[in-house]
Amino acid sequence: MKRIALFLMTNLAIIFVLSITLRLLGVERILDEQGASLDLNNLLVFASVFGFGGAFISLAMSKWIAKRSTGARVITQPANSSEQWLLSTVARQAQQAGIGMPEVAIFDSPQVNAFATGASRNKALVAVSSGLLQSMTRPEAEAVLAHEISHVANGDMITLTLIQGVVNTFVIFFSRVIGHFVDRVVFKTERGHGPAFWVTTIIAELVLGFLASMIVMWFSRQREFRADSGGASLAGRQNMIAALERLQMGQSATLPDELVAFGINSKGSHSFSRLFMSHPPLAERIAALRNA
Repeated sequence: MKRIALFLMTNLAIIFVLSITLRLLGVERILDEQGASLDLNNLLVFASVFGFGGAFISLAMSKWIAKRSTGARVITQPANSSEQWLLSTVARQAQQAGIGMPEVAIFDSPQVNAFATGASRNKALVAVSSGLLQSMTRPEAEAVLAHEISHVANGDMITLTLIQGVVNTFVIFFSRVIGHFVDRVVFKTERGHGPAFWVTTIIAELVLGFLASMIVMWFSRQREFRADSGGASLAGRQNMIAALERLQMGQSATLPDELVAFGINSKGSHSFSRLFMSHPPLAERIAALRNA
């Protein structure tokens, strides 16, 4: 789960910082039409530029932030047989999937997990926890690696970035429309924008951003099924099922919140909170593989 949550948190932080900076610099005054109403055309262009800009900045920073947040150590020279096996397995799978050799890293954690991230199919990062290498058999670990390689080969991070850019655009656009409405109708500001506009816009950005994350999480859940299928093609269906069953046995394993949606493992959930899950329940993923 690390991949998606890290991306989302970084994106939200970038959008928030950009918004505050632009307000302080007075750039958002271009959105006023003769000081009395919003220029919706300018606003849409503004929202698109900064919405997609924030998403692509998040994508460009994804590998760096992933390494820093997990303490992942990139293997440049294998120090033991496990690291050598890890490098050779990723190299073989990357060749099979038709992508460039990713950076391969290990992060210290007793929990069983792995993630892949990066700005392109040929410049990715695949990382596994020390707990995964210790707890899983080689065929199971190979299936987990194949799942992550499939994410890279499918271009999931690029597609996620485009979806996040669209979501950001609507959040920025409608938060300012809401702020303008409250400022004019509730607080009766006649020209320019008063404090109510800025306060309402910030609150609306946070609320709309939170709700819009359901769209991104839905996409993430669908991509997990496809990555499982790709992992089964690269490492064998039974190995992929066995790996998911192993994860199911230790389902308390989690990643840091900011990376939770980028890994292979996540906790199951029910009811409303299911809308914010980055991964489908493991039981559903196993059933999908068995029924394929």
